[in-house]
Amino acid sequence: MRIAELSRLSGVSAPTIKYYVRESLLAPGERTSHNQAQYDERHVDRLRLIRALLEVGGLSVAAARDVLAALDSPETGRHKVLHAARRTVAPSRVGGHQDVAGRREAVAEIRALAERQGWQVSEQSPALTAAAEVLDALRRLDQDDFADHLDAYARAADAVAATDLEIVRKRPDTDAMTEAVVLGNILGDALLAALRRLAQTHRSAELFD
Repeated sequence: MRIAELSRLSGVSAPTIKYYVRESLLAPGERTSHNQAQYDERHVDRLRLIRALLEVGGLSVAAARDVLAALDSPETGRHKVLHAARRTVAPSRVGGHQDVAGRREAVAEIRALAERQGWQVSEQSPALTAAAEVLDALRRLDQDDFADHLDAYARAADAVAATDLEIVRKRPDTDAMTEAVVLGNILGDALLAALRRLAQTHRSAELFD
């Protein structure tokens, strides 16, 4: 198919498709002449994935490129799945204040939480670092009542993770498992955030109305 047909099927404009190709999010079509290229269903599928990552998952173009690189990696087996999972850990958005002592305390607190939960966590885990940065920010903002309920949040997260991994385990091969990890983490985070707001609305009505 030509780019006009690809645009129609995917709902992505032709200039945006060309931009995705320039940004290495989408493979170029097969060149048939100087100014013409042919595309196929794989391009349609990839464009739907790109849109999901950018528009629903809220990733930047650079972050989406990293995630897609993990999906396309020639690695196989457990290593590929874990590599893809690491790519989906969002960098901290807290930024700003640098309190080395506070950060160190937060890391220790998250490690202690992981031990209480029986989680096997690498010292180099990006998720551990991200959690510690958020915890440090809560402490600095005097939101200790949220920070003091870490175990309750961890129990909820553990239940979600168990569901995630049961879904991943049932996928037929490594590539399908990797895709499930990536989309489950990125789009699953968006889904959980939306469901949390719904639950808060319900609980708020019960408590305050």
